[in-house]
Amino acid sequence: LTGNEPLTILPLTSEMEEAAVKAHYKVCDRLKLEKKQRRMCRRDPGVAETLMEAISMSALECQYQFRFERWNCTLEGRYRASLLKRGFKETAFLYAISSAGLTHAMAKACSAGRMERCTCDEAPDLENREAWQWGGCGDNLKYSNKFVKEFLGRKPNKDLRARVDFHNNLVGMKVIKAGVETTCKCHGVSGSCTVRTCWRQLSPFHEIGKQLKQKYETSLKVGSTTNEATGEGDISPPKKSTPGHSDQIPRTTDLVYIDDSPSFCLMSRYSPGTSGRKCYKDKNCDSICCGRGHNTQSRVVTRPCQCQVRWCCYVECKQCTQREEVYTCKD
Repeated sequence: LTGNEPLTILPLTSEMEEAAVKAHYKVCDRLKLEKKQRRMCRRDPGVAETLMEAISMSALECQYQFRFERWNCTLEGRYRASLLKRGFKETAFLYAISSAGLTHAMAKACSAGRMERCTCDEAPDLENREAWQWGGCGDNLKYSNKFVKEFLGRKPNKDLRARVDFHNNLVGMKVIKAGVETTCKCHGVSGSCTVRTCWRQLSPFHEIGKQLKQKYETSLKVGSTTNEATGEGDISPPKKSTPGHSDQIPRTTDLVYIDDSPSFCLMSRYSPGTSGRKCYKDKNCDSICCGRGHNTQSRVVTRPCQCQVRWCCYVECKQCTQREEVYTCKD
């Protein structure tokens, strides 16, 4: 700074504000939201950006978690639309990872100061006998949970598919909540902990994806029952028990589904199939290639190797050439 800068920042002109609002509204409209969701998106300029971030983060994490599976979370075009029309266990994962992504992104957006309606987590309950002093900027999970629940809608009464989707949305949110940690920093002479500054942090989203993938592996097939007292529908184990699951009653933390998944081996409305997919010999070629076998190609690749850090301040590497084999599924 030169010392000549004005101490106040000129406010935006009405034309600039109007242009910013129009751009924000345009993003909300492009997301193809329901009427209530579009209204919620428009009321805070930070929401549209957070929604876009949540969508991207959830899709990338899904693709990472399923990178070695027959279904590798292909979401282009018609595949995603067709999957969401059915109640597969893959659909259950998509709903859970999406709600988790939005909850995570919104809590982080609050603490980063990108939202008008929320700020840091104030967390008054962190103050205790050890004289913890609230400080830092915690991720605002309280506001995030409230927003996401309102954004995704209330619990439906009768339609089984809608109840299953709602249940799986909540599973994603609960995994986020269970992963909240209190982080503290000591203040005092020579590092003594006379005062501690503490704040809440969410788990990294990779950890959330890993836990939801484990829940996908143990997901339960369900049916529907009607509560005679209230007349409302409820989720229950199917009448015909599924091998490996018997009559286990789903918990609120279990992912649930209603339709058996396709094999995803051949091209269909749900996936492009596994023809030509890269696989890893002795790891997943037999599974991914669905018994069709795999092709082996040999190629020469050049990579940096024998790298050393030089003073100051760069890394010096040699270039090593090696031959590697690539395996792809047969048609």
